[in-house]
Amino acid sequence: MVQDILHEPFQVLLKEVVDTCTRPEHKHSFFELVYIVSGTGRQFINNNAFTYDAGHLFLVTPADSHFFEVSTPTQFLFIRFNNIYLKTNKLDSDAVQRLEFILKNANREPGCIIKHLGDKQVVKPLAEAIIREYVSRDLYNKELIQQFVNTLIIIVARNIAKSFPEQINETTEERALDISQYIQTNIFTPEKIKAEQISKHFGISETYLGRYFKKHTSETMQQYITNYKLRLIENRLIHSNMRIIEIADELGFSDESHLIKIFKKHKGVNPSSYRKSKRLVDI
Repeated sequence: MVQDILHEPFQVLLKEVVDTCTRPEHKHSFFELVYIVSGTGRQFINNNAFTYDAGHLFLVTPADSHFFEVSTPTQFLFIRFNNIYLKTNKLDSDAVQRLEFILKNANREPGCIIKHLGDKQVVKPLAEAIIREYVSRDLYNKELIQQFVNTLIIIVARNIAKSFPEQINETTEERALDISQYIQTNIFTPEKIKAEQISKHFGISETYLGRYFKKHTSETMQQYITNYKLRLIENRLIHSNMRIIEIADELGFSDESHLIKIFKKHKGVNPSSYRKSKRLVDI
């Protein structure tokens, strides 16, 4: 798989794609914010899909594989930056650590990264201002773009932070974060997220692994896996037309009834009713 490399700490690119063929699936060595200026299509990230529209903002982290499928001519605003940009941007060390943690630990799920209405109303004029300065090349345009991008990154970080499980934060032990990321990456391969396989991967005894993970996240690994699967199920119910049996198969449930039982136990409603209620709200 191709991996893009950023040869500078920061880059802005405005691009219009008029046909349905975009770049094949690829990865980055940097963070990328993608704002949809206009157009429709689908975003694919880590084997998940999301229908995009004008105004959506996506975050792609260095570990993600992704591509876009364009349905109607689409104008993309790409904002690319790396750790060097964060560290040389006149932020104190604590702020840099918080931003790095939040950005690297964003849920690897498709969809617009901005979840809160107030922030959505701020993002659009910010993106428009970045585009205006990028196109005009006026006096101090680089300095202004940098200020706008800094604000955008902080808004993104706030939205991601609000979606974290309460047990996971920037003070959580690094190894526990590595384990949680490993689980997210391999969530579609049940064999790889068994305690035995995780302990082998990290070189930790199976007995100690369970105690360690719970100590630093306040939940067992099984609880973490279940909660993460529930978030993925919710995403598919809302944003896809996948059948319940297809979702169950994808996420390693024994059958459709098993998924329904688990979902209803934790959400208080069966998946079909949940999908119907959420789609009615969006209408």
